[in-house]
Amino acid sequence: MLDPCRPAVILAPMEGVTDAPMRAVQGELGPFSFAVTEFLRITQLVPPRQTFLQHMPELAHGGRTLTGLPVQLQLLGGDAARMADSAGRAWELGVTAIDINFGCPAKTVNRHDGGAALLRYPRRIRDIVAAVRSAVPRHIPVSAKLRLGWDSPDAIDENAMMAAEGGATWITIHGRTRIAGYQPPIDWEPIGRVRKRLPLPVVANGDIWTLNDFRRCRDITGCRHFMLGRGAIGHPQLAWQVAAELGLVSRPAQRTEPSEDWAALLQRLVDWTGRMQPTRAEKMVSRLKQWLRIAALVGQFPHFDRIKHATTIDDLFLLLNDSAPPDQRLKSSPLIVSAPASGYNHIVTETF
Repeated sequence: MLDPCRPAVILAPMEGVTDAPMRAVQGELGPFSFAVTEFLRITQLVPPRQTFLQHMPELAHGGRTLTGLPVQLQLLGGDAARMADSAGRAWELGVTAIDINFGCPAKTVNRHDGGAALLRYPRRIRDIVAAVRSAVPRHIPVSAKLRLGWDSPDAIDENAMMAAEGGATWITIHGRTRIAGYQPPIDWEPIGRVRKRLPLPVVANGDIWTLNDFRRCRDITGCRHFMLGRGAIGHPQLAWQVAAELGLVSRPAQRTEPSEDWAALLQRLVDWTGRMQPTRAEKMVSRLKQWLRIAALVGQFPHFDRIKHATTIDDLFLLLNDSAPPDQRLKSSPLIVSAPASGYNHIVTETF
């Protein structure tokens, strides 16, 4: 999935954001090399088959979205044996790559021995990676996603080495400690230090909001592989720009980038959600506003205050269209149709 000899642009796992419909949209829009799922939490029991398929419906399609984007399953948990058993079940269901989350800073997750909590126990990182590695065939990549440490960025050297000793195929490093959360500044320098020391690929992650951010990250870390999160979601052209810089796609004159036509982009999320995850109308409104909120955060959508109080999909798109240039007005109307059998409303689109 990650070729050490070829650059990569990876869609980051973001809880509540990069679910299966969003991964399908990004596979349709962008030049991502692959995506990583939101974490599947492994607690007291190995999840049943249906849980895996609900979490990662791409398992039914060869580990790819219906738009062709390869997807890697991410697992989170602190018990090496249960993580291994879960990885084995995922492989039986068709997973093509597994990532292990050692970076989530959420307090609830950390209190229950998951995510960044493991950064305080380097040997447990090694043991969990090794257990997962032994549970799946050698051709299935097993990677680890880390932060710089719990409270000190110096911890990354030992933690990264332990992940490598456990058999990680590659590691991804977010340039902050758990205590730092998502507060600035980002610290890319330790990522470059680890890259020089370890004989395996290192993916740089964190605060790549613009093309200039990417260039600085590349210069500081020396990495060839990059994970983009909120920056790419909120700025749909960013992944194309980064991929062009890395030589993965042709230059703008020879390709068509996704425009920042928010009505059309959000309609694609409505379409894919309707196909994949029957969703209550009010939840769909929240999903659309969430995407626009991220776009506003990165400076790509200046009209968020106009639409943030919308309570229906129709109202949201009407307000969005009022804010858009004439050539970016929505060409189809998202409608809600009743689905009595499931108790949900399905989101569909109907052309005018």
